[in-house]
Amino acid sequence: MRRILITLLLAVVSLSLIPAYVNAATIVPPGNRNAEQPPIPGASVRRTKGTNSTFERKYQKVHELLATDTRLMSKIKSTARAYGIDPIHIIGALVGEHTYNVDAYDGLQSYYVKAASYAGQSFRFAYNGEDVDDFVSRPQFDACKGKKDSYSLWICRDDVWESDFRGKTVGGKSFPNNRFSAVFFQPFYAGQTFGLGQVNPLTALELSDLVSSTSGIPKLDEKDAGSVYKAIMDPDLSLAFVAAAIRKSIDDYRSIAGMDISGNPGITATLYNVGNSRQRAAALAAKNREAAQPVWPEENYYGWLINDKLDDLKSLH
Repeated sequence: MRRILITLLLAVVSLSLIPAYVNAATIVPPGNRNAEQPPIPGASVRRTKGTNSTFERKYQKVHELLATDTRLMSKIKSTARAYGIDPIHIIGALVGEHTYNVDAYDGLQSYYVKAASYAGQSFRFAYNGEDVDDFVSRPQFDACKGKKDSYSLWICRDDVWESDFRGKTVGGKSFPNNRFSAVFFQPFYAGQTFGLGQVNPLTALELSDLVSSTSGIPKLDEKDAGSVYKAIMDPDLSLAFVAAAIRKSIDDYRSIAGMDISGNPGITATLYNVGNSRQRAAALAAKNREAAQPVWPEENYYGWLINDKLDDLKSLH
């Protein structure tokens, strides 16, 4: 009896240690907050016009791919289950990317062929002759050394880039006023495709631990750029990174902003598009601390489309 009482007591104590946000997260209402679609960036407009296409045509093309490629849809569903998310979130991310950023291929096999074209090639993540591995060994990054997981580590390094290097001259070397991912992790020409989910190499490095523990994919190493590109271009691997990015944004908004965005695919699609869910959740939390009424996260042009087409997209799975 005493052992049973101790066990029950420990269970009660354990429950009391669960963060309040797990039970108290405010559910974000479904649908769009904006009556009309927010402005689409000029680069996306020019890219689409340059291929003699339209956004509606590109939307229909990716919709057809998802509707007809049963193998792809099966992969999306199984990956979503592994990461505890509704498949509509992955569908939304893929539709947004292929509507506004790239054209969809005609079938899953074409993505395998594209990924295979990178196999065996020699890549490195560097800027102006300095490998990123050497760059993050600079003393400015010492505060990041204690980070235990890949997400915290690379987010910390990204923050240091923003505060200490972006647009500045350090040690006689000038650095562009651009994102860390663009400077060190995109060695190819503008518009280069990065697979089915258009995952950025830096994002893949951030999510490496989560993907490894959930999907069993070997952890990525910035010194092996070829393996990073394989992970984000091979459909058998890249969908895990798409799902992990969505899972992380949902968790960040729950833990930091106290909001449950898992029922609003337009918001998760927006965050997939713009990134930085941790910082954006913190900014939203700060707004809500000063607001009399809840301030909801808002969709951008990319997420607006997903909510606007939600019934159409839900019919796919």
